[in-house]
Amino acid sequence: MKKFFEDIKKDIKFKSAGPGKKLTEASSSKAEVVQSSCGSKHNRNAPSEGSQRAGAAALARIEQHPRPKVHTSQDAIRNQGEVQFSRGKGEANRRPIDGYSETPTRQVKRELETAALADKERSNPEEESKVVEKDLSCLSVSGVYFTCPLTGATLTKSEREVHIKEAILMRFEEDAVEASVMMVHTFNKDREKVKAAVDIMSKYIENICKNPTEEKYRKIKLSNKVYQEKVRCVDGCREFLEALGFTSILLPVEGQEEEEEFLVLLEHGPDALELMKERRDRLQRGEPVRAQLDRQPQAFRSSPHGQRFELPPDFYNLTAEELKREQQQRSESVEKNAMMRTKAMREKEEQRERRKYNYTLLRIRLPDGSLLQGTFYAWDRLTTLFCFVRDSLVDGWRPFELLAPGGQKLTESEEVALAECNLVPAALLTFSWDAAVQADITAAGGSSSAILKPELLETLWTLS
Repeated sequence: MKKFFEDIKKDIKFKSAGPGKKLTEASSSKAEVVQSSCGSKHNRNAPSEGSQRAGAAALARIEQHPRPKVHTSQDAIRNQGEVQFSRGKGEANRRPIDGYSETPTRQVKRELETAALADKERSNPEEESKVVEKDLSCLSVSGVYFTCPLTGATLTKSEREVHIKEAILMRFEEDAVEASVMMVHTFNKDREKVKAAVDIMSKYIENICKNPTEEKYRKIKLSNKVYQEKVRCVDGCREFLEALGFTSILLPVEGQEEEEEFLVLLEHGPDALELMKERRDRLQRGEPVRAQLDRQPQAFRSSPHGQRFELPPDFYNLTAEELKREQQQRSESVEKNAMMRTKAMREKEEQRERRKYNYTLLRIRLPDGSLLQGTFYAWDRLTTLFCFVRDSLVDGWRPFELLAPGGQKLTESEEVALAECNLVPAALLTFSWDAAVQADITAAGGSSSAILKPELLETLWTLS
């Protein structure tokens, strides 16, 4: 009986399994499915020529650089994404985050976008120049300029040294003695070497003047140790000797087979010797030719923006990035330093800060509200500032006073530098006439409508 019920269960189970299938049919159907799926892959459209080039460029660039290490930690991947985002939206969108592979389609798209962006930047040079001009227009002064004392040309800081050297060399055609004296004192930075060379050449001339008939004093052996170590190494010395009349000649030397070069001066008369002394004095009095700072005097209409200054990098000893970093560091620790430093330490720190500035831009507010602006060296004396203001006034003879920010009265007679008066890198001063003299002029019925000279008022600007 038990076996009977088991047979019935097996029969029901067999019938419920459905129709039978051959083993060969199952394998063939799977092969058809695989083949059809493979065929569908091969029927895709081929990429365009531009896409192929961009894809090849992306692949070549990827192969040149080692693949980044894949982060297995979700926190590491998240941190990397934040770093990419901080670099800017454009860069974050163009570069894949480390740990994820970029599909070929996205690579091609990114390469095309990069190429299009580069073409756009190259095709719009005018926009870039406009941005630069806008930045320059925001400055209180376009830069620091100098004037060549020989040619009168206006020069930038980078142009002044080369221009002065060229101007000195051009003067050899007019006056070789003057040009060589300038060359000795200007072309050489080591003042001790210059002084030693000038002393030795002065000794040459002194010996000739004292012993005009002695031939040995009118010959200078160029291989001589003193000449080699003291004179030859200083630019302009040989040019000066040749301007005096020395000529290069090869002469025999006792005990040597080969001749050596000498500078020889032919015998001179009494008048020529006196002229040589005068030229020696010019050499001893010589000074370096230096470009003079162009103060760029400028007048402005009355404006509430007199205290607003935007200075170019030329005014600083440090680069713009270094200044920005130092200002940030000072702002972060200002409270701590104020509590921990003594007064002497703070004064020393202020002096060190002032040395960072080469130049200063000063504005003087006049009684009628107009402004006078000029550029100065940070270590110019107060006398220089007062002379600049006086030369800009119609009534330069009248005494006046200048007040620094905070009401500090500046005294012309004091030998104090502008930096020591905390007038760097820029400051707004207040001008006022001497009260006693002004009262006398008013009582006499006299007054002057214009304060500044007409040439300054012709180019009156407005601060913005």
